[in-house]
Amino acid sequence: MLRTLPLLTLLLATCSNNASPDPLVNDAGVGSNPLSDTTQLAEYVVGAFEDSKGGLWFGTIENGVAYVKDGTIALIDSTHGLPPNGGHGMAESKDGLIWIAGHDGVFLHDPDTPGPLQVLYTKAATVQTDRSGNVWVSTEGKVFRYTDALSYEEFTVPVPKELPTVYSIDPRKLVFQMEDSRGHLWFSTDGHGAFRYDPSAALRPGGQGFTQFTKADGLCSNTPWDIIEDAEGRIWFACIQAFQPQQTGDGGLCVLDPSAPLRVGTSAFTTFPDVAGLHHNDLYTLYLDRAGAVWSSAFRTGVYRILGDEITLYNTSDRPDLNGNFGLQAMMQDRKGTLWCGFSGGLFRFNGEGFVNVTRGGPWE
Repeated sequence: MLRTLPLLTLLLATCSNNASPDPLVNDAGVGSNPLSDTTQLAEYVVGAFEDSKGGLWFGTIENGVAYVKDGTIALIDSTHGLPPNGGHGMAESKDGLIWIAGHDGVFLHDPDTPGPLQVLYTKAATVQTDRSGNVWVSTEGKVFRYTDALSYEEFTVPVPKELPTVYSIDPRKLVFQMEDSRGHLWFSTDGHGAFRYDPSAALRPGGQGFTQFTKADGLCSNTPWDIIEDAEGRIWFACIQAFQPQQTGDGGLCVLDPSAPLRVGTSAFTTFPDVAGLHHNDLYTLYLDRAGAVWSSAFRTGVYRILGDEITLYNTSDRPDLNGNFGLQAMMQDRKGTLWCGFSGGLFRFNGEGFVNVTRGGPWE
């Protein structure tokens, strides 16, 4: 049942008298990023997104969001109503609104209406769009599907009420990850594995809409951190391990081929136990580029590009002092073909051989 939610317009902070009301203009001005400015965007760049007009958005921990357009940068922070940890992920709805989500809630920016960001939630959340352009908000163990900023419905996922048997960062975590090419909806949890919803199951006698995947089925751990679909319809999972009171030694990369028949005694998943960093490790990010290659993070190892049977490791950087552990938190390929990488350590771009650091001064083109 569709519900209507009043949109809050409460400001978390007011702009100074000299500041522009447009949240994409900071006090110093949009074009105030000389090449000599070598300030890092942030120690942690954890989100990367390109909007429909070619604007680039980079979410950070502690420094808000950086917005880049036409080679210039604007920093969106508390002066525009965005808390320091408010902008880890971004999405764009069908009406052109930019949804910004993070540890401090969900905030909306209307590019056609200058003014402070609007507040939708004040609790930790993520945002993601489906193939129809609906925006999914995941927060406090629940997921909501928005057709616009005012209309939403809660989507119930049968996550067990019992807490996970091993340590979880957020034992009630439930995140909408994606809608695949078959129309299936995928959700991740912290300790209960992954869930797939097949909307067509309700049309079949005895059909079960939800399927849960756990370590018992071959998933690398019960905490998948990222889920994507490749060009062949296979589903990839980047998993992390539990680390308290000690590391569990699981985690890694695995792939599920929904079209492959299962044989008795075999796992539904393919793993990569012989590839350094892709097994018994923490993997945070997956990305599918325009060439159909899957990119996977591999903590303390590098970043892998997987295309067919070819697996290539990239582990060189012009600033190993910043990203030597290769904690890849976000990746995005813009319409010009540039691959942008948010690391624990700063923002980098891929130059075909390794990773080059990008500061507030760029280079952006």
